[in-house]
Amino acid sequence: MTGQEPPGSLGDLRELLDAYLDHYRDVVLRKLDGLPEEELRHSRVPAGWTPLGLLVHLTWVERRWLVWGMLGEPLDEPWGDRGPDDGWWVPEGWSAERVRAEFVAQATRSRKIISGVPAAQRAALGGRFATPAEAPTLGWILFHLLQEYARHAGHLDISRELTDGTVGE
Repeated sequence: MTGQEPPGSLGDLRELLDAYLDHYRDVVLRKLDGLPEEELRHSRVPAGWTPLGLLVHLTWVERRWLVWGMLGEPLDEPWGDRGPDDGWWVPEGWSAERVRAEFVAQATRSRKIISGVPAAQRAALGGRFATPAEAPTLGWILFHLLQEYARHAGHLDISRELTDGTVGE
């Protein structure tokens, strides 16, 4: 599906949501393609985040919502994408290839977590959520992830254009 939105023929909302999440995962990775390591670690925006830091952030967003949230599994560092200054960071010693591999591995795990789970299924208790009232449905979580991806893909649009003039998807 590289470079293309999911087909307009998709009518099942869950299939459409899953397809758009994969689409935006691909968009984010393609926005980083071709950038040298120096640019991947350089911020072009006043907020100070870097393209690699944003990719680490998206990895942890999926981990927080689907592993810690949906499955209720404990995470030692649920906010592992936050550096000492509370901004997104790349762990010491991680190469661009490692950041990308961690992202791809988490996306693969996320697909397995949600496979066959109905959108109305509520998140497990004991991880991110302590009470049934706090636990959102999988559908809500997936829509939240989709808006997070769409917003950050736009951020990468701006960063990439400021870096080398590349525009668009």
